[in-house]
Formats: sequence, structure tokens, C-alpha cells
Amino acid sequence: MDLYEHEAKQLLDEAGIPTPRAIYAQNSHDVALAVEEIGLPCVIKAQVKIGHRGQAGGVKLVHTRDEAILASEQLLPMTIHGHKVSGVLVAEAKNILHEYYISIAIDRNSRDFDVLATANGGTEVEEIAKEHPEAVKRLHISPLEDFNIDAARAMAQQIGFYHADEEQAAQILLKMWQVFKDNDATLVEINPLAKIGDPDDDASKSLCALDAKITLDDNAAYRHDGWQQFVDPYAANELETRAKQLGLHYVKLAGEVGIIGNGAGLVMSSLDAVAGAAKQQGSDIKPANFLDIGGGASAQVMKQSMEIVLSDPKVRVVFINVYGGITSCKEVATGILQSLDEITAIRPIVVRFDGNAAAEGLSILQSANNPQINVAQTMEEAAQCAVRIALESGERA
Repeated sequence: MDLYEHEAKQLLDEAGIPTPRAIYAQNSHDVALAVEEIGLPCVIKAQVKIGHRGQAGGVKLVHTRDEAILASEQLLPMTIHGHKVSGVLVAEAKNILHEYYISIAIDRNSRDFDVLATANGGTEVEEIAKEHPEAVKRLHISPLEDFNIDAARAMAQQIGFYHADEEQAAQILLKMWQVFKDNDATLVEINPLAKIGDPDDDASKSLCALDAKITLDDNAAYRHDGWQQFVDPYAANELETRAKQLGLHYVKLAGEVGIIGNGAGLVMSSLDAVAGAAKQQGSDIKPANFLDIGGGASAQVMKQSMEIVLSDPKVRVVFINVYGGITSCKEVATGILQSLDEITAIRPIVVRFDGNAAAEGLSILQSANNPQINVAQTMEEAAQCAVRIALESGERA
């Protein structure tokens, strides 16, 4: 679950990490009231769960109440990189002396926690790492270890807080770790963590989190009653919401090949197989979704999965990859045929079965003698077939 900036800053505030005074508003009247309370100058920031909003015109510095109202009326109707603006944050403007980047995230490659930091904040850390790898400092924390004040101080020294108090930076790092642990987060990012104040007055200088991004682990929602406040009616994809209501694990992607499988690992492998097949065929065809029907899926679950996937108008072909364990390939085949009978906007289907009742399932599909069904023996063969069909379909269109 990705949080909006104002929600992320709420968690930072609760942990004692300094942030600018700010008020969330959803209309220009509330913006005017917020400006009176925050003071001028201030920053009007579009609230979207996507990066690069500044480059898209989603952040505006204003010096008068009328400028703030006009800015909000420009920002509130916007859609930034496909994300509808949910509101604006009216934030106190700060005098920035230097910008840093700090994040704590789960590192799935090393299977631990990754503290990443650089003195070159305010930009994408990926670009910094590519152009100046020596400027990015990294610390791995084992799941069996803890991040304490000594480690935080050592990290602060490595980063190079040239214009900032290392002790304050260490305390912020430690509090970020607390936010990360206490909230079952997969990412806590501050970019920029800014050195603010009067350049001629050392006593006025301090660190402040000007922007923040936090992602929470949906699987831990049962432990956090307070997460209901973060449920977002704007960001939820309609198909993802429908799938969730049916108990299906669906994630919308940007491609043309719908993918259905049983088990997250098999579905991920199917996505990789499609990407590999597209590369081999010299095309830009991509997976359209991730959909895991889970174990023991019935014919009804399969039909519902097909309905979800085929509700995406970009899907040109559906790749069904099932390895039968507790899931019966016979049940899956029955659900596929029910889909063909009941769904109007049907598209070609590529099926690969293995395991429990695979022979029976394939026999059911072959008996139907439906030209929309294509059977493959292996996952790689199925992926190649799906990409080829998607390409041919795109050429006809």
C-alpha cells in the first residue's frame, strides 16, 4: 500500500522526524484557510502516488493567498502520469541549503534490509547511482539484527553531512528505522532530507524531511487497525478492486498479454517468460497483468479470473499457466469453457497444464474444438505463442 505524501509525513511526525508545517486540502476554499494558518510563502503540492510530479507541474511555490488559490485550481483537476490528483498539500516553504536522500527498504536480492543514502538528494537515486556510484552509501541489516544509534551515527558520517549536524542525521535515521519496523513498511524514503535555515546563522540550521514516500506491506494489514485511514478511493484500480472482492490476487500492468496462473512464483515465471519471448521475437509486447488464482481454484474461480483479465481492453491474448497440485487442471479447463460460453469480449487463449488432472483438463479443451484455444506443452512454448498472437492481433488492428 503506497501512501500519499501527507500520509507518509504523518507517520514521520509521529516518530519525531521534523517536517514542514502542512495542511491537506481538497478544494480552493480549504487552501485559502490553510494559507492563513501556514503563512506565506508556501508550497502547493499535488498529492499523487507517483514520482516526477514536480517536472509535470504538480508543485508550485506561491507568495500570495490569491496565487495559492489559483495554483490549487490548476492542480486539483490534474492527472499526473495516469494518476488523478486526490488533493493538495499546503506546506510551509523552507530556505534550503543542501539536500540529501535517505531510504530504508526490503532488499529481496540479499534478503535483508537496505539503508541507502547520498548527499546528492532531490533527484532520482537511480540516476545518482548510475552517474556517481561512489556517492551512494549502502548498509545491509540482517533480519536477525537491529539498527541502533551506533550504526546510525556511522551511516551519517559515511553520507557526508557537510552542512548538517551528524547527530541529528543519526537520530533521523534511527527514527526512520522505527517507522519502518513499527508500520510493517517495505519502503521508507525521505527525498529530500534538507538542511534548512539562514546560511549566515549556524544556530538556525537543522534537518527537515521536505518530501517522503512510504509503502506498507498489505499482508500486515490485520495487525494495524489504523490503516483504514489510508484506504484510497482514488488510486485503486477498478479491476484490482473487483479481484480483491473475489479473493483473487490481481495487479494491473501495462502490456497486452493477460496472465493467469496458480501460485505467485509460477505467475512471476510466466511474466518473465513473456518478456523473454517478446525479446526473442524483437517486439515490445509485455504482460498485461499478474493474476494468481491460488491453490484449489474451482471452475467458478477460473471463470471469474477470465472475466477480470478480459475486462482490460488492452489484453489481446490470455496466457493460462497452471501446475496442478491441489488445483485440478480439470476444474480450470471447465472454467475456461464456461468463460468462452458467457464472456462476449473473448480473446485467444494459450493454455499450458501440468500436474494434477492435466491430461483430463487438456482432453476437455480438445473436445471443445474451439479455435480460440491454443494448447502448449511447456511454459516457454506457451509464452512464445502468446506473444506471437498478440503481435498478429496488433497488426490486424
